[in-house]
Amino acid sequence: MPFTTHSKKTLAEKSPAKKTTLKKPMLENTTAKNIDGRALAVHLKEGLIKRIDILKKKHNVRPGLAIIRVGDDPASQVYVASKKRQCKEIGIRSFEHVLSSTIEQKALLDLIQSINEDPEIHGLIVQLPLPKHFNSAEIIQAISPRKDVDGLHPLNLGKLFCGIEGGFTPCTPKGCIKLIHTVQKDLKGLKAVVVGASNLVGKPLAHLLLREGATVSLLNSKTKNPKSLCSQADVIVAAAGIPCLIQGDWVKKGALVIDVGINHLVDEQGKPYLVGDVDYEAVSKKAKAMTPVPGGVGPMTVACLLENTVIAVENLYS
Repeated sequence: MPFTTHSKKTLAEKSPAKKTTLKKPMLENTTAKNIDGRALAVHLKEGLIKRIDILKKKHNVRPGLAIIRVGDDPASQVYVASKKRQCKEIGIRSFEHVLSSTIEQKALLDLIQSINEDPEIHGLIVQLPLPKHFNSAEIIQAISPRKDVDGLHPLNLGKLFCGIEGGFTPCTPKGCIKLIHTVQKDLKGLKAVVVGASNLVGKPLAHLLLREGATVSLLNSKTKNPKSLCSQADVIVAAAGIPCLIQGDWVKKGALVIDVGINHLVDEQGKPYLVGDVDYEAVSKKAKAMTPVPGGVGPMTVACLLENTVIAVENLYS
């Protein structure tokens, strides 16, 4: 397998060539507890149904979520369809706005402003990534912080980083913490390594782990000898976007491993499949517990988006 090296290379230097062939992960003969993200997401959504019912009875209001999708990216279409379906399942109204990839920045900003002012809409997300000609940072900042249920507005991230309550927590990091808590409630004093320092996952997750009392190392593409850092960790969260980066010899016995990666690959027969940033077959023989791909972090990300949308309504009446 790639990435098994004893040299002090950075994460960027460990990235595989585009034509690298990876074996489809086998799930037999594993010892790690499987952290079932689908089951936990179902449990969370059952609680949301009750909270939505209370909002309807007390305030005659039903949560509304607007989703803006720009262009015809196939993956984005699948993700948005899943979000809309799950909204319907629990009683959230969803409103999808599909725009051409050729529209100008101002047109998208104008749509966001109109949704910000719509009292029927409580949550607003712009499906990422956007086409390259858009200034994504400006688009995110245009979303009202009170409706930013993705938790990516600078005001919400700032509250998170400063430990101030009342902001929205980004969905994937929020889901990761919930998954970790199913195995390890108390993280005080534990060593946690987050592999990948994106604004979407790595940075906010590192701060959530700090809030839990963990000692956190945040690895980026320039980090030297990431294997050594990971091998000392009690908790590893892989969010680098590199297939099977985390190998068996990167993980100490009994570690808890959360795999955020979603990488689309093709097997030897030409069939597509998903693989995470963790070599499941190798790591599962050493980890205490770990999330699979698919079926781990993904379902919890959507469930936490729905929870944030419900919270946006509850905030209006708290």
